[in-house]
Amino acid sequence: MNTVSEPLLGDEGPVSPWWLRILGIVMVVGFALLLMITALAYRNAPPIPDRVVDPQGNTVFTGQDVRDGQAIFLRYGLMNNGSIWGHGAYLGPDYSALALHWMGQDTARDIALRQYGRPPEQLNDMEKAALQAQTAVVMKTNRYDAATGTLRLTAPEAAAYHRQVGYWADYFTASARNGGLKPDLITDPVELHQFAAFVSWAAWVSVATRPGKTYSYTNNFPYDPSVGNVPTSGSILWSALSLVVLLGGIATVLLIFGRFEHLGWVSERHVHPQVLPGAASPGQRALVKYFVVVALLFLLQTLVGGAIAHSRAQPGDFYGFPLDSILPSNLLRTWHLQTAIFWIATAYVAAALFLGRTLRADEPPSFKLWVNLIFGAFAVVIFGSLLGEWLGMSNLLGDLWFWLGNQGWEFLELGRVWQVLMIMGLFVWFGLLWTLARPRNVSPQAKPLAAMFMVAALAIPAFYIPALFFGAHTNYTIVDTWRFWIIHLWVEGFFELFATTVVALTFFQLGLTRRNTALRVIYLDAILYFLGGLVGTGHHWYFSGQTQVNLALAGMFSVLEVVPLTLLTLDAWAFVRATRAECEECGHAINIPHKWTFYFLMAVGFWNFVGAGVFGFLINLPIVSYYEVGTILTPNHGHAALMGVFGMLAIALMVFVLRQVLDDARWAQVEKYVRTCFFGSNIGLVLMLALSLFPGGILQVWDVVQHGYWHARGLEFTASAAARTLEWLRLPGDLVFIVFGAVPLLIAGIKGWQLMRGQPAGTGVTPSR
Repeated sequence: MNTVSEPLLGDEGPVSPWWLRILGIVMVVGFALLLMITALAYRNAPPIPDRVVDPQGNTVFTGQDVRDGQAIFLRYGLMNNGSIWGHGAYLGPDYSALALHWMGQDTARDIALRQYGRPPEQLNDMEKAALQAQTAVVMKTNRYDAATGTLRLTAPEAAAYHRQVGYWADYFTASARNGGLKPDLITDPVELHQFAAFVSWAAWVSVATRPGKTYSYTNNFPYDPSVGNVPTSGSILWSALSLVVLLGGIATVLLIFGRFEHLGWVSERHVHPQVLPGAASPGQRALVKYFVVVALLFLLQTLVGGAIAHSRAQPGDFYGFPLDSILPSNLLRTWHLQTAIFWIATAYVAAALFLGRTLRADEPPSFKLWVNLIFGAFAVVIFGSLLGEWLGMSNLLGDLWFWLGNQGWEFLELGRVWQVLMIMGLFVWFGLLWTLARPRNVSPQAKPLAAMFMVAALAIPAFYIPALFFGAHTNYTIVDTWRFWIIHLWVEGFFELFATTVVALTFFQLGLTRRNTALRVIYLDAILYFLGGLVGTGHHWYFSGQTQVNLALAGMFSVLEVVPLTLLTLDAWAFVRATRAECEECGHAINIPHKWTFYFLMAVGFWNFVGAGVFGFLINLPIVSYYEVGTILTPNHGHAALMGVFGMLAIALMVFVLRQVLDDARWAQVEKYVRTCFFGSNIGLVLMLALSLFPGGILQVWDVVQHGYWHARGLEFTASAAARTLEWLRLPGDLVFIVFGAVPLLIAGIKGWQLMRGQPAGTGVTPSR
């Protein structure tokens, strides 16, 4: 491979081996603790009784009913309407919280009538206080006999279950009362019985005291004082101690940065770039069509996102059109999540191949062919799975709904067949990347970077495999454990590592960062992210059936995820400096043709600090999460972090590739659309958060504290004038984001692809080589 001379690259020799040693220690200890927590989830998962009986011994429902009810919950996409134990969508209620409150109401009424001869609303304050205490004792008594597998309900609890069947039948009838579900979604009496069994089991798990403890299987979640569900002492203690860990972590990192001035993104001395615009090879040019699909999926995601927001503001009526009958809100939310994952992942996959090609001088003869084959495979998986989700939720696939339709788990909705095909496709992608950039194919100077690039890339398909470890009938606690191995560990852990490696490699190839500077950034970011991020995965499991071992460990470690985010303001400034870099060896300013790439990277730094750092920390502490999980503050964090960080980075990579394949004259025709997208997407996102999501979330958490979780997640709150007004205030931000963010990006992608086709192909090797 032809490269610039070694003296010009300025290699300082190998980096200290302690970087890799410390990273190795962090990974080994972190994974050991995470695997321990996962193993404990299997041991301590809430039991599913074989039989649930009333006081007379009559069977109310069975364990198989519970499992089948969970499958009903998934098949109809109800996790993208409401939630169980706070995990799911916020269009409808938390089913477990609502069922629990009904059980408590029936129990209190039974006690009041038997003891006082009057209903609860007619009691005086002292009698009401005594009644609440008695209700809590009755509800929290665990009547499950593990030896026989039998759970004995009280008479009021059994009666509450039977009344639930009718309530849920009514709930699924009208879209206006359920957040925009398809009218008459579930009418089969057997399915309604099974769904009520699953929800009743989840409610019992929420309140029944875990054997040998003083709190429930879900650590007393959801908050409902009427049944005795209040925060545990552990939630308060570990929240307080985690703040000590946070302050200590920030102080340590700032001390390290003060001590070692060579840490950071951009080198003080710059070198010649390894890549220049307009010299893209045939294989690299073939990758541009990936970004047209990226922009198309991005626009689709924003459109269905706007429709979902309307379902909260005015459910059952889309400006006079019965949209819910054709595209119900739970399907739209499924597409909203899946298209986000698809367009971001596709951008990363294509950009990685583009960058991998820059690491070698020659292009393998089959590279372009494999680029096109992978493109076809990804298109089949993406659009096939989206179609399957519609067919599955419409109940048109029969027993194949789990395999070809939608599995129903939030963020992992695509059918199992599509998941397997996606994993296979990602391994093929890694194989192609390996043929391009394995260390022996690149210059000695770039070998360490190429090695880290390969490790980060291999982690993408490898750590998606846990998505195959569960089925529709697996215990909910165990599923949630593996589910967040994907949502948190895969997305916020290994995708974060991969993204850092890609950005570092980009800087190195542009001549803005020396090799050792790039390596130190990768190692430091990996150490800091995984130090808190591995065990910190458990902050999603505080109240989903795990014990307080997880609550303590996750509470202490998850706050460390904020530590590296405090440094991102330095990164943002480094990206600004990069646009006006100077080459000391050359004696003049370097022409950096990637201004808008760096602007989007600057946005990544900003949103990482605000979205993942500020808004993430706001809801991460156990005691805060106890009141907040599943409220609008969750999507407030999710939008700012997923779109602001991973989305902006995906757009940055798209802009980088478009600039690389176009010469200066052709780029000038595309740049104005990229500029509009930058301002439109960032301003639109700010408006969404500032006008709607953040104030709406604060208002909803206040309602949780005042009235209980069930109330804040039900129509009592969501249909209130204040809540509906804040939902309508989402409209300005959505319009700006769609019209001035997503639409210009699609125009830029299509126009860039067309202009590139009229430009002669290069060799992929820059003149400086």
